[in-house]
Amino acid sequence: MHRPDIDSERVIRIERDILAKNNDAARQNRARLAATGTLALNLMSSPGSGKTTLLVRAIEDLKAKFPISVIEGDQQTENDAERIRATGARAVQINTGKGCHLEAGMVGAALDDIKAEPGGLLFIENVGNLVCPAGFDLGEAHKVVVLSVTEGEDKPLKYPDMFAVADLLLLNKADLLPHLKFDVGKCLAAALTVNPHLQTLVVSAETGEGMAAFYAWIEARASLSRAAAVAQA
Repeated sequence: MHRPDIDSERVIRIERDILAKNNDAARQNRARLAATGTLALNLMSSPGSGKTTLLVRAIEDLKAKFPISVIEGDQQTENDAERIRATGARAVQINTGKGCHLEAGMVGAALDDIKAEPGGLLFIENVGNLVCPAGFDLGEAHKVVVLSVTEGEDKPLKYPDMFAVADLLLLNKADLLPHLKFDVGKCLAAALTVNPHLQTLVVSAETGEGMAAFYAWIEARASLSRAAAVAQA
């Protein structure tokens, strides 16, 4: 952006081309998932929020009700995908290298490999970052942002784009609240200032606090996805 040999109009044009290509791939992913009644959730957070631990617990608790598949996004390693596979769920790892987010084309290619079962759940665990992933539609039904109580109450105000595009906020690591000076009400108020329509849940992936409400949220939306697929058939 600051190089003298690259003008701002060209940068904007390149960005528009990238987003247009991504959005086209996202539409294809969304149509593909809708046809099979698969509920896809895009989980986003900063590194260390407990996103993978939360996901492992959710899979263990829900796998008797749904076929579950996971697309894991990280810059390097298969560590998180291996944790997911240990639950019995299918998992595809996407390593983005220097990239700070997943793109719809990557997800589409992963869908070819994962072969998710109809009527199931697809969790997309995005690269840990509270900025880049917010701008890229992956074809998911809902965006879920995970924020931990160890990160600071003002994160929604510092990174508003992420909270503005999310449908659900999971405030994780609630089991640590007795040991921290963290104002839950202040944090949730900040998130709702950014996005008045944001739904919020306070949870602990460690103890299970609040997870039943998260599962009820998932099940309600999974039912709608399956019903829509039947109606289209």
